Amino acid sequence: MANREAEQGAPGETGKGSSPSAPQAEGEPVNLHYDTRLPQLPWSRRAQIPIIAAAVYSVIRTLGPTLRFEALGQQHHERVYVSGQRCIFAFWHRVIVPVTWWARNRGIVVLNTTAFDGQWTRKVIEWLGFGTAQGSSTRGGLRGLAVMAKRLEEGVDCGFTIDGPRGPRYVAKPGPVMLARKSGCPIVVFHIGVDRGKTFTNTWDHFLMPAPFARAVILFAPPIYVTADADADLMQAKHAEMQLELERVRDVAEGWFQFSEEQRQRYRAEFS
Repeated sequence: MANREAEQGAPGETGKGSSPSAPQAEGEPVNLHYDTRLPQLPWSRRAQIPIIAAAVYSVIRTLGPTLRFEALGQQHHERVYVSGQRCIFAFWHRVIVPVTWWARNRGIVVLNTTAFDGQWTRKVIEWLGFGTAQGSSTRGGLRGLAVMAKRLEEGVDCGFTIDGPRGPRYVAKPGPVMLARKSGCPIVVFHIGVDRGKTFTNTWDHFLMPAPFARAVILFAPPIYVTADADADLMQAKHAEMQLELERVRDVAEGWFQFSEEQRQRYRAEFS
């Protein structure tokens, strides 16, 4: 399974200029970018991990089957598959609950932080049929990207909660652009809007919890390609393009159920 491969593949792989991830001698410094060791947690925190994971999984498994999705723009990634490539999906952390249900059981590999939140999150997403690559923007990020590049070569899609795990909200991180240059696979951004749900404005991501039996729309933007010889200026331009596409699909999806039917039909024609 993809999740086991991601878990087993990371320790033995080395990136360019990295050292093997064998156990480090006591006191030996570890390159921050390749440190995928789990942080030391008190026993009380470790005990919470399976409890939180089981509770979150139960909520998603109960809520998910009641959601009704309309997907627009799927032809973009279907054409990528026809060309023999896989996709690097990117979306805002806000919609992680409907995304995990919609994309379940597809083996998509996601970058997963080694911090406390990432440890229980990893259990949930693997139970829902995702794979994981350990790392984040601050712990093991480059190792995680190396694992994801290998999974793309093996024919598995990858995904990023692009402003996660801690924000700032709606500011895209560069990981997908780096991975696109390394792998040759395109970035496909999307967003989900719902007609009924609760936005938790006291959370950093304005977390969205759809209401039971909510209608949802998922909008996919055209793929973004990054050439293997892209220089710093082109990488910056591609990052800006990704940011703009993420904002655009967010604005349309969030306003979808306030639009008139005539406006929705225009967007359906545009995206499909």
